[in-house]
Amino acid sequence: MNSQPLKTLAAAALLAASAQNVHAQASPAAQPAPAAASSSPAKKELVAKLLQLQQPGFETLGRSLLQRPIAQLSQGVGQALQQVPPEKREAAIKAIDADIKKFVDETGPLMRDRAIKLAPSTIGAMLEERFTEDELKQLVAWFESPVNKKYNQMGAEMQKALTEKLVAETRSTVEARLKTLEQNMVKQLGITPPPAPAASPAKK
Repeated sequence: MNSQPLKTLAAAALLAASAQNVHAQASPAAQPAPAAASSSPAKKELVAKLLQLQQPGFETLGRSLLQRPIAQLSQGVGQALQQVPPEKREAAIKAIDADIKKFVDETGPLMRDRAIKLAPSTIGAMLEERFTEDELKQLVAWFESPVNKKYNQMGAEMQKALTEKLVAETRSTVEARLKTLEQNMVKQLGITPPPAPAASPAKK
């Protein structure tokens, strides 16, 4: 099996994912930043507290940035695995799973730590520049409020409820379109699709 098309596709997917992520976050009609507000030790302390309160979100961001390229690579690998002889497929899957786990174990902490390290010079600087000391106090009070904590605790439950409904109502359409996408990718890679499994004889 020639793996060069797969490698090319994987590289293109990674570059596209990165470009789309940056483009989505950049607003072409962004307004100029307001004039910098005066700084003070009190504001710096409030900003530092806000960053500490948001640290779990920064850690999640680092992990989530890895999920998309891994999912795209896994999809391409899944196509290629169909060309591996059945007797070798299980060993190949185990090896790939081990590689993915190693990548996540090594890169996840790097992304987490780097996100935490970069937060003060990015988010922290913006908070200090664009919020007054009184506004920062209000933000801290909100993050520490019982209402906000209750809302955050419900986050996973609310997301699960929405996800289940969304999947249930779009499954047939998405599966059909994924099948078409899969067929197109196989065609572009020049891979012969595996034969369809023979239908089991009806029981009498």
